[in-house]
Amino acid sequence: MINLKQTVGIEAARYVKDNMIIGLGTGSTAYYMIEELGRRVREEKLSIIGIPTSVASREQAIRLGIPVKTIDEVSHVDLTIDGADEISMDFQGIKGGGAALLLEKIVATYSKQVIWIVDETKMVKTLGAFPLPVEVVPYGEEQLFHLFESKGYQPTFRMENQKEKKVTDCGHSIIDLHLETIEDPFALANELDHTVGVVEHGLFLNIVHTIIVGKVDGALTIQASKK
Repeated sequence: MINLKQTVGIEAARYVKDNMIIGLGTGSTAYYMIEELGRRVREEKLSIIGIPTSVASREQAIRLGIPVKTIDEVSHVDLTIDGADEISMDFQGIKGGGAALLLEKIVATYSKQVIWIVDETKMVKTLGAFPLPVEVVPYGEEQLFHLFESKGYQPTFRMENQKEKKVTDCGHSIIDLHLETIEDPFALANELDHTVGVVEHGLFLNIVHTIIVGKVDGALTIQASKK
């Protein structure tokens, strides 16, 4: 059976050239991209610096022999390659299913180019079927939960092993909003940006340049935007 995530991960790794500073995404699709970069470092002597977006990606990169730094130890990021949980027809996205949305958005924001790698099930007409992650500080999180409830956003706390709240790499909680359809992602993003206690949210808007979609008959590359 064809592994579409592996297909797009390997395809995306072809965009990485010598001496690049690369944002290393987080999640099951980005995993294959990092594995392929590790192979290229080992077998092709590819020289890169990786900027991981999570503890998991950092540990994987180190295990594979990819040199890593933090976003504050470099002057820029040439290219970030990451997965996405949903991508709409106008190339806006929801990310954060892997609970790394804050670091992912920071690294993407300071990147010259951003590539998203997904299988074709992640391409949707309108965002919202995938629950929207909202990363919040623990102090006051119950108040935020009730606020989202009052707005009809159907919030749930992200749980770990169904017993305790998920804690992100930065020590925050995640409230997932079950919205079904997001009619105006920009208005919702603006609302969340101005909600006290919200650290970050999973709406990644006007940020991607290229999307590589895994299909049964191969990888489809879409030029999404030119920032």
